[in-house]
Amino acid sequence: MIVTVHPSNISGTIQAPTSKSSMQRACAAALLADAETIISNPGKSNDDLAAIDVIQKLGASVEIKNEELRIKNGVNAVDKEINCGEAGLGIRMFAPIAALNKNEITINGTGSLLTRPMNFFDEIFPQLGIKIQSNGGKLPIKIQGPLQPKNITIDGSLSSQFLTGLLFAYGKSATAPVTITVNNLKSKPYIDLTLQVMKHFGYDVVNNNYESFLINPKPLNPKPIHYTVEGDWSGAAFLLVMGAVAGEITIKGLDVFSTQADKAILQALNMSKAKLSIEEKQIVVGPGKLQAFHFDATECPDLFPPLVALAAYCEGTTVIEGVRRLEHKESNRGLTLQEEFGKMDVNITLQDDLMLIKGGHGVTGATVHSHHDHRIAMACAVAGLKATGNTIIEEAEAINKSYPDFYEHLKLLQAAVSVPAKQLN
Repeated sequence: MIVTVHPSNISGTIQAPTSKSSMQRACAAALLADAETIISNPGKSNDDLAAIDVIQKLGASVEIKNEELRIKNGVNAVDKEINCGEAGLGIRMFAPIAALNKNEITINGTGSLLTRPMNFFDEIFPQLGIKIQSNGGKLPIKIQGPLQPKNITIDGSLSSQFLTGLLFAYGKSATAPVTITVNNLKSKPYIDLTLQVMKHFGYDVVNNNYESFLINPKPLNPKPIHYTVEGDWSGAAFLLVMGAVAGEITIKGLDVFSTQADKAILQALNMSKAKLSIEEKQIVVGPGKLQAFHFDATECPDLFPPLVALAAYCEGTTVIEGVRRLEHKESNRGLTLQEEFGKMDVNITLQDDLMLIKGGHGVTGATVHSHHDHRIAMACAVAGLKATGNTIIEEAEAINKSYPDFYEHLKLLQAAVSVPAKQLN
């Protein structure tokens, strides 16, 4: 699908999309719950739909009623294979949960997920009594449990998502206190979100300064649990940058007290001197005299794409730390951002763990490619709003992974966006 973004001045009020990080964790918790879970404000991105499909195949029943999800617990797999689509969190979180079953299960994915490293399971699963047949550290993998929770030490340097999966699986299966020790944990705010969801569902996990986690046995809870999915700071980061670049807008539905890592976009906007007003129920953002900034995105690597779009319009050279976290995303995002923004005459230099973006020289509309990466497509669209000439995005449907309403939300904010009608999601 090809989408064209025309230079535009934007304005208006928009509701933030739902958080797929929150939604997927809620699905996992609902699968493991002792009674029915009612999820309000459920997401509908590809990753969210994949999570719903996975929990159904692992034994949960799912009903949509009055725009709520009603999920009855499972963990007795009714299918021999689960497919997590392209959801990195999904594969890493649901694999340990699937291993609670005693029957063999094949775990698969699609697209870029097939090339992302899964060696973690080869190293850790045998320690937990799980048989595993892997594909050289890649998908598909075959596992057979049941998982036996034991005191273990894991490497947290690649992704915190592996730890999230183990915390859920241990929480469900532990019959005595058990500890997971973690070396060099990255993306700590995402673990905060995991622990927040687990606490809501009645789990008792003690966080020892992110170096170890003590999981206590969970008492049975026969009462229904209600959970409301948060607004998504990751998707909203593009809206916020859009306002800073192309016109004052108001964004509702974000929790300013959220544990989501990408809430840090507010720090970057402040550093850039964007106009910013933060209230409990809404955030107003508008253009200012944008200046280059220095930002550490090591704990929030998903912010790189919107930050690059922001930096393109900031006077001077912006420096963003954390490039090493970008290699194993939907694309190698460091190189992809350099390539696609280079087409728009934005110079990006990669230097060890740093990304340097020369801004303030104008952005040129160009034909760019998403590389099947949702955040690349959205970053190019945001940058195109004040470019000289039109920005044409190829494989623009990549946004469906996390934010299927993105182009429609642009239109609601008065942006001129050409989307083939027959290809709307």
